[in-house]
Amino acid sequence: MTRKERFDFVTDYFRKHHPEAETELHYSNPFELLVAVVLSAQCTDKRVNLVTPALFKAFPGPRELSTAKAEEIFPYIRSVSYPNNKAKHLEGLGRMLMERFKGKIPSSIEALQELPGVGRKTANVVASVVFNQPAMAVDTHVFRVSARMGLTLRATTPLAAEKQLVKYFPEDTIATAHHWLILHGRYVCTARNPKCEQCGIAQACAYFSKKKRTTPAKRIKSV
Repeated sequence: MTRKERFDFVTDYFRKHHPEAETELHYSNPFELLVAVVLSAQCTDKRVNLVTPALFKAFPGPRELSTAKAEEIFPYIRSVSYPNNKAKHLEGLGRMLMERFKGKIPSSIEALQELPGVGRKTANVVASVVFNQPAMAVDTHVFRVSARMGLTLRATTPLAAEKQLVKYFPEDTIATAHHWLILHGRYVCTARNPKCEQCGIAQACAYFSKKKRTTPAKRIKSV
């Protein structure tokens, strides 16, 4: 199977079976999504969803967050990973949103990355989900799944993987393709013991193809 055929197969499968794949983070506006994605770094969406209701009640928008100190934010997010650093990030994020962006969430990936705690992955998530831009966020799931399947080749960094995925996925699917890959990696193509038998795209997967070639056939004992 050529690389183009592999991308075509994967795209057709997900378009048919998961046409409206979306983030599992809970949010009701762009500000809440931005904060939730910052908190989700090296943390599960499930854990983030447990802490954000109280956090958003206390700090419902950029204005309220801009007046908060890290010590005030910390108690609300103490159960997520790296809460001290993230509390400091949110303190600076709220202040910068008010001072530089007048309380609005910027739409460009470059501007988003100016915000404390916002790297390229987070910026791409916000740009694609909120502004429907063809941005591909590459987290650990996307990086692993795309390499394992053969969608990316010799990509040693998330940025290298992002460039390849953006090049080969149809532009109108890129914003959704991130969710296809992350959810597939979370529930089917898991880091350990991928569930190849349950995978609808196994026949287009380089890993599965190699696995079939190298797994010896079971011998039938004569009786």
